Amino acid sequence: MEHLFDKEWEIMSAGGASGEAFFAQFHEQKLFLKRNSSPFLAVLSAEGIVPRLKWTKRLENGDVITAQHWLSGRELSADEMTGARVARLLKKIHSSKPLTSMLRRLGKETYEPSFMLEEVKSTLDIELTLLKPVMDAIDFLQANVENVGTTEYVVCHGDVNHNNWLLSDEDELFLIDWDGAMLADPAVDVGMLLYWYIPAKDWESWMKQYGVALTNEFRLRMKWYVVCQALLMLQWQKEKGRLHDVNKWMKFLQQSFYSYCPTEKKK
Repeated sequence: MEHLFDKEWEIMSAGGASGEAFFAQFHEQKLFLKRNSSPFLAVLSAEGIVPRLKWTKRLENGDVITAQHWLSGRELSADEMTGARVARLLKKIHSSKPLTSMLRRLGKETYEPSFMLEEVKSTLDIELTLLKPVMDAIDFLQANVENVGTTEYVVCHGDVNHNNWLLSDEDELFLIDWDGAMLADPAVDVGMLLYWYIPAKDWESWMKQYGVALTNEFRLRMKWYVVCQALLMLQWQKEKGRLHDVNKWMKFLQQSFYSYCPTEKKK
């Protein structure tokens, strides 16, 4: 990475599990670098979803390095997730035809509910599946998998945690870290955001800011995907040995599962 810059530049790891992200700095110039990022990044940049892409370079070994402007700013707080700007940017993402077109060109297939249910069932270990809240949740997923289909598959981020929302010092809002992008039901993103951050009494007003009516059918789709995601996170945290987070996600699973949804089927 260092040979791309003059020796005056300081190159630092940006952390992360992949080890493929770096910061570069020379006086007031700051860049965020990534090795072998998806071509999807260029479309995200053009759409104003992520900080602007400055350049792309292909190395002799075939690696591709991308450089984005490193913006000074901060992540959103949990309380700020209720804001209209978050709702509008998420709707812009879900409505973007260039983003959808690029993911399809990259070979992404639609993430059907049946695929997600199969992932849940194949991922959970026996110890978890013997717990009553988990068994009840799986029964709910199986009973309703045929009722949550949609013809609207859009680009979803997959992890709309407040840590992934960047507010620059120039008051620009971005959604970053797109490694988990998928073609899915928009309820995948909206559901997790509402269940995690927005009081249920405020869901309808938030959805008005998003630009879609909160129907009973959409409520069911949100709940179904949230329960799926909670189960997957429960397993992931267990494998990491994070007992505190396992308990947190178990509580979230129970709260999500037992929330009222007028159209669901019970076994």
